[in-house]
Amino acid sequence: MTDLEEHEADGQWCVLLPCSDSEFWAVPQNALAEIVTLHAAPEQPPEELQWRSERVPVLDFGRDDDSRWRERVGGSGLVAVLLGLEGEGCDYWGVAVRGEGLAVRRVAPADVRDAPEAVAEHASAAFVLGGVTYQVPDLVALQRKIAASMAVA
Repeated sequence: MTDLEEHEADGQWCVLLPCSDSEFWAVPQNALAEIVTLHAAPEQPPEELQWRSERVPVLDFGRDDDSRWRERVGGSGLVAVLLGLEGEGCDYWGVAVRGEGLAVRRVAPADVRDAPEAVAEHASAAFVLGGVTYQVPDLVALQRKIAASMAVA
């Protein structure tokens, strides 16, 4: 086994993001800039936030399914800020973290089952890990969509 094959067999560090009651994302750890805690947050996530002097648009996949965004005690909410690709219209963008299951984990191919039948419109793949279906979001396409909507606004 080559070093590359051995490295790939070990898996990749991923951030597992609960985005709604029915949608969970798996993104490479190096795509995450930061998990931002918004203290005394409103009932719904903001459409954008100021983060490190940057305007960060925020996607929310759970607005329509009653999934909890704020903590019951303390009232804080979380937004995962993702690194955008340079030259694609926004340097950073976020996604509201809703519900339980936020984690960082090494995901190895042996631990997952491919789930092509479950791929969401904005994802490039899906897999099942521990009984949960995770979407692998098409980060570039989502960033371009956000940038286009920012240009129109």
